[in-house]
Amino acid sequence: MKVQQIYTGCLAHAAYYLESRGEAAIFDPLREVKPYIDRAEHDGAKIKYVFETHFHADFVSGHLNLKEKTGATIVFGPTAKPGYDALIAEDGQIFTVGDYKVKAIHTPGHTMESTTYLLIDENGKEHGIITGDTLFIGDVGRPDLAQHVVSELTEEKLAGHLFDSLRNKIMPLDDKLIVYPNHGAGSACGKKMSSETTDTLGHQKKTNYALRADMTKEEFIKELLEGLTAPPGYFPQNVLMNIKGYESIDTIMERGTNPLSPEAFEAAANETSALVLDTRDAETFSKGFIPNSVNIGLEGSFAQWVGEMIPDVKQEILLVCEPGKEEEAIIRLSRVGYDKTLGYLENGFESWKKAGKEIDRIQRMNADEFALAYNDSRPLVIDVRKKSEFDSEHVIGAVNIPLNVINQHLAEFPKDNEFVLHCAGGYRSMIAASILKQRGWENFVDVAGGFADIKTKNVEVSRFIEPKTML
Repeated sequence: MKVQQIYTGCLAHAAYYLESRGEAAIFDPLREVKPYIDRAEHDGAKIKYVFETHFHADFVSGHLNLKEKTGATIVFGPTAKPGYDALIAEDGQIFTVGDYKVKAIHTPGHTMESTTYLLIDENGKEHGIITGDTLFIGDVGRPDLAQHVVSELTEEKLAGHLFDSLRNKIMPLDDKLIVYPNHGAGSACGKKMSSETTDTLGHQKKTNYALRADMTKEEFIKELLEGLTAPPGYFPQNVLMNIKGYESIDTIMERGTNPLSPEAFEAAANETSALVLDTRDAETFSKGFIPNSVNIGLEGSFAQWVGEMIPDVKQEILLVCEPGKEEEAIIRLSRVGYDKTLGYLENGFESWKKAGKEIDRIQRMNADEFALAYNDSRPLVIDVRKKSEFDSEHVIGAVNIPLNVINQHLAEFPKDNEFVLHCAGGYRSMIAASILKQRGWENFVDVAGGFADIKTKNVEVSRFIEPKTML
């Protein structure tokens, strides 16, 4: 069966492409749809359907852009109520794509409209299931997102629905079926996802904690809800965009690919409420940047950290990028609903320097310098990794303030005493450092290389599960 997984690592997202006899279908596409269209044209196929497993929270789907550009029919599962024209499938409804069939199986739980699509080949043999966020490899979808949009859908109610969907709709299917999930490890849509992006259903029945045959519904609900962290703030906003609709990607690109001279860039920053977002790598940023800009590097989990650190998807943004990276940055912002890029600094930061504009810097030290300072004077060390990372191992005496909650805990960063900032490798701590600089902190040093380098030096590291924390 000709089904292709199209995986985007920075979002831990999987879309799927199905083609048979000149007809194609796309499942859960990203916002920029040209790669899907190009693939279909290469195969001499017309995109007939865009299947959506649910209203996504962690990204803005490209379903509307595909419909606009190809005339494809958008398909949602039962109970979905989109604010635009779409086909709402019945439970068990079958769609044809060339010689293949796609069967909609309503599997509520992650959300109420969540639907799994069973793929059937040209010989009538069941091949695989595209499960969306109902079933991952090693995990299942979190049931606490829909309540941020519809308050009466409590996480307990949704978890109960998910238990029933898995037991009554998914687990009775053939063990040989290939499971094609919407996400892999690194996504905030689950908590125990594997780095593998496909598996057989039979193997998942043996290894996935949520598919234990002897599990009661009460046990399932308890285990599923245990250890869930708060979802990123942009999730509900993305859900509403996917339900109500959004601007065309072409409009977003036209508005954002607006080169600005240093003078025009400075004027735009002063005359609007735009955030200056610098997407260069942490080391380059630290050596010189536009005052009050925030650093989130393109080389890391850019879209996810933008979503974590910028509360409002309608925030206007001015970009500073390495020359040639501007379009990539605009596309990756749009994937998570940040559509208000107003332009970018033409020729990058070097043009700002050559214009003689004001520059700020962030002091960094390497792990050897950290070890000397730590063993000599025991400075305050603030670790911005996740609590689970900190609990696993950390510098003795360090304080844990995870990056994703830094804005709620700024008062815990001293302004009168010096401190040292670090994360795992230097990416997240530079985000934190840029935010602190923007808010007026000057008395800190960031560790290049982060904890990965620190623990190789002569520094006391605790591996107890009793962290010192300020949260």
